[in-house]
Formats: sequence, C-alpha cells, structure tokens
Amino acid sequence: MPSSTSPDRGDDLEACVLRFSDLDLKDTGLIDPSSHLKAQLDHSTKKKYSFAKKKAFALFVKTKEVPASAFECKEKWWKCCQQLFKDKIGIHRHVATQHADEICHQTASILKQLAVTLSSSKSLKSSDKRDLLKEYLTHDHEMSAWLPDTSCFSPNKLIGGQGIDEGEVLLYYCYCDLEDPRWICAWQTALCRHLHLTGKVRIAAEGINGTVGGSKLATKLYVEVMLSCPLFKDYLCKDDFKTSKGGAHCFPELRVGVFEEIVPMGISPNMISYKKPGIHLSPGEFHKEVEKFLTLASQEQSDTILLDCRNFYESKIGRFQGCLAPDIRKFSYFPSYVDKNLELFRDKRVLMYCTGGIRCERGSAYLKAKGVCKEVFQLKGGIHKYLEEFPDGFYKGKLFVFDERYALSYNSDVVSECSYCGVQWDQYKLCSTPQCCQLVLSCPACQGQGFTACCVTCQDKGSRQASSPAQNSFKEECECTARRPRIPRELSLQARLLVNKEPGSDVGEDVQLLM
Repeated sequence: MPSSTSPDRGDDLEACVLRFSDLDLKDTGLIDPSSHLKAQLDHSTKKKYSFAKKKAFALFVKTKEVPASAFECKEKWWKCCQQLFKDKIGIHRHVATQHADEICHQTASILKQLAVTLSSSKSLKSSDKRDLLKEYLTHDHEMSAWLPDTSCFSPNKLIGGQGIDEGEVLLYYCYCDLEDPRWICAWQTALCRHLHLTGKVRIAAEGINGTVGGSKLATKLYVEVMLSCPLFKDYLCKDDFKTSKGGAHCFPELRVGVFEEIVPMGISPNMISYKKPGIHLSPGEFHKEVEKFLTLASQEQSDTILLDCRNFYESKIGRFQGCLAPDIRKFSYFPSYVDKNLELFRDKRVLMYCTGGIRCERGSAYLKAKGVCKEVFQLKGGIHKYLEEFPDGFYKGKLFVFDERYALSYNSDVVSECSYCGVQWDQYKLCSTPQCCQLVLSCPACQGQGFTACCVTCQDKGSRQASSPAQNSFKEECECTARRPRIPRELSLQARLLVNKEPGSDVGEDVQLLM
C-alpha cells in the first residue's frame, strides 16, 4: 500500500498513522473478547484498531486456505476445525464466531509491531519515515486486507433494491499527494466491486475524485473504509461525502482510472496546484455574500462577480440569481475563458461555485494566478452542500449531476424552458439520434409531436439512419455545436448576468457523460 505525503506533515509520521504510546498491549490482558480491547482505546485510536483487526482477520483466513490441487478445484476453499468451507461467507462466519480470541491476539500483535515501527522512526528523516510507512502498509500484498468484512451481511442487503429510495449516490473528492495512484486504482476497483458499487472514480498523483452508487449499506461501508484509510484519514471527513437518493442503477458500469488530473481542467497540476486555491466559504458565509452582492448589484454598486464554474448545460437548468454563467461546453475550456475575458475580472471580488467544490479548487487557483482580482472566494462543498442547508435560498432550479438521473431537485423553481415551444421545462433527455451526445429540453407535448432530437440536422440524421440501417455512424457535430463559439467573449458583466434566456435558444445541450 503506498503512502500519502504532505509538505506540511512530512515530519510527523504519528499524524499519518497511529498513536499507541498509552496503550497497554500485554498478552495476559488479551484473553477477553476483542470488544474489551477496543474499549481501552480512545475515539481517535478506535479507527486504527478497526484497521488492525481487519488485517488480522484477513491474515487468519489466509492461513486456512486449501491448495486447489488438494480437492481438484480451481476456486479457493478453506479448511478449519476439520470443516471444509467452499465460500468466503462460510469461512468468515466461522472465524468470527469460533476464533475471536485468536483474532484478538493477532490484532494486538499488529498494533505492537506498528508501535515499534513508530518508536524506531522518531530519529529518522521525514523521507525515511515515509518509506517506513510505505513498507509497513505494503507488507501484506493481499488486497482483501484492505476490503471491509461483509460476511455478516446477506448479499441481498448489500446489493439492495433498485428503487431510488432504496439506494444512495456518493459524491466526494480529496486533494492529497499520492505516491502510487495505480495501486489506489486497483484497490478502488476491488473495493467497489466488493461492495457492488457502480460509478466513476478518477485517481491521480494529486488525489482522488469519485461518484459511486449502490445500496445504503454499501455506501456506508465505502465511507467507513475511506475515512479509516491511512492515505486519506488526515484529509477526509464524513462531511466531505455528499449523498443523494439513487443507487447502482444510476450508472451503466464501474469505471476507475488513473489520470493526470482528478478533474480535467487541461493544465498540468505542476503548473496550477490545488494547494493555492481561493478562500473557502461555508454555505452560510456564501449565502450572506450572495445576499450582499444581490443588494448592491440592484443599486449598480457591486464590485463582485458571482461566477458559475460549470458548463452551460448545467447552469441552464439551475443557477444562483445574478450569476455570470460562461457559455462553455467543458471545464477544460475554463482557463481559456478566463484568459479571453481577463479584463472582466480586474479589481473584482469573485465568488465562485460549482457542483461539489472540486472544479473551484483549481479554477480559483488559476484565476488567482492571473493576479487581477481583488479576492477570490469559493463555495465549500459546492451547490450540493448549499442546497442541503438552503433549499429555498438564492440557488434556483435543479442541480445537474453527471449520471443517468441528470438532475437533483431541492426546490420547485423551474428556470429553463422547452427548446421547441418555450413552456417551462427542465428535464433533460438525450438526443434521439444515436451517436449524438447532446441533451435536449423537450416538453411532453413536443415529444408527442416527434420533437426528440436536438436540432433539425440531427432529426434528419435519425430519419436517414432509420431508412438506411447500414449507415450507423454520424459525427457528433450538428447545428447545436456549430453555432456556439468554443470560447465566448463577454462584452460586459451586465450583459452576462444570467436571469432568463429567450425561448428557442440553445436547442440542444451538449454533454458527454465521461469522467
């Protein structure tokens, strides 16, 4: 298991792992059930005890494996107490009920080994300490040691139902230096599959960014594992995980990968680092700032810009009142947008926001690096956290999400309209023409008349494909993308204050649901 390093905490190995200086681990005191040992620990150490116990459990089960050739089978079997177990659930239940004392002893042994490691590391340089930590964490190469024990749960409970009220979707990110992103990728893949989670997880040397869906039990276990992992425990807290109704059905599959950036801004993290972001404001603080901004803006006295860092199809169905919403297709266009409209931000206070906060981390760092703004602020936790606290606040409309739900609703406001007839409507559907990645706002009445494509060009493509099945591929570009400038230039702040758009504009909304 790789280690996580931070320039601020490199000299404090104890802060990266565990503290056991006050723990009595004499063998004579470990004959009681493991709960007695756990009771001796303070709150901060209980999480580390849980890690050691899981490791001890996995090691014990590993010793009970029977070589495949012994029974002429390819699957793993286990033998313990003269009983043969052909599945993990059986051996896990047996060990948990019949060998609690042995697991307790093994747990204490692991804790003592780590205590010795920490003690001997006090005289080492910070780089040596990181290597020591890495050596300890990678001592057991079995991925199962880093997966939660689910043997006490039935498969049906872990997988859960497919109803939207029976599952959950998690959204989170964590910026921290990771030495071995590919190991994290393999572990995250194993962890999500173990918990029957679907979704998308991006991993890079700068951290991790994920949105996963599954049963409420599965997402709860996932959060517990992430919070107890030595790589993330000093950076993540429970409040960093945003939750919404959903489940595994919200994603077509599980995709976990290693990238240069955990959110694609298109600029190397070595050039613009997450370590130099704007000032974080809590939802309550941001709410007060927006209230002040709207009051002064109405009097034309404001020196503040309320900046939406999302793509145009996101802000179209929901946004903060009075915001500046760039007409861009991708976040990777954001730096060019800032460069092209730099004078707009000169001597301004900028309040930035996005869905969950991650785009603002590096987006604010980029804007700050330009050196033209008075101050740059960002909404901590993004719109997601703001709406949890202020569902009827200054954000109006739906919150766009990158999964098959498309949007979350926290209030009854509808700020967009049907692209064909202009009636209020904010429920996206994909263009009916295959291979087109545009999103369409078409009300039920217009859909009933066959208006299901993003534009006339795509409607024609669909007709031609229906009459000629062999012609099954078309370019994504159509009228919707052709008439939209890649990087728009803002004439003035007043011209871009987004309140309402004229009906019929932006017939198709382009989005690729990719991480």
